[in-house]
Amino acid sequence: MKRHQLEHIIRASADLADDDEIIVIGSQSVLAQFPDAPAVLLVSNEADVFPKNHPERWELIDGSIGEGSPFHDTFGYYAQGVEEGTAVLPAGWKDRLVPIRNANTRGAAGLCLEIHDLALSKYVAGRDKDRVFLRAAVQHGLLDRATLLARVPAVALGPAQQARLLDLIAADFANLPPSP
Repeated sequence: MKRHQLEHIIRASADLADDDEIIVIGSQSVLAQFPDAPAVLLVSNEADVFPKNHPERWELIDGSIGEGSPFHDTFGYYAQGVEEGTAVLPAGWKDRLVPIRNANTRGAAGLCLEIHDLALSKYVAGRDKDRVFLRAAVQHGLLDRATLLARVPAVALGPAQQARLLDLIAADFANLPPSP
């Protein structure tokens, strides 16, 4: 997905939900901080979203411009309407949202996860595609190890699960090539 495509989804979602603030929690939220993110991070053709002020309208978005919709068929990308609790995120994530708001969004705000919050949600999910995303984000220098480690205690998980996150983070950063 490209930045202008995410902006289109934000605009369409805002119109459908009658909410000028759309929260983007999936991988494509990376486009807020890194509009020219490496292609390996932009392979998804969906954006996971929900309306901030009317979160119950996520189903309206999903049903109208979601997978298999005429919107999807026309543009080749779509909004995945999700519930707020879909992603496991560290405490304070709402205070770190990164906005996308411009003419392409018609003034609506796409409030996107900050990269470290996004990464932690992906460490928790642990799917193969999440692991690929995380390794690439580390290799491209988009993530700071200290920031990730500092936020792990803020993720509502048990000690064993938090230890697993710490191990995964350590492994990803251990695989970095040495600095010249």
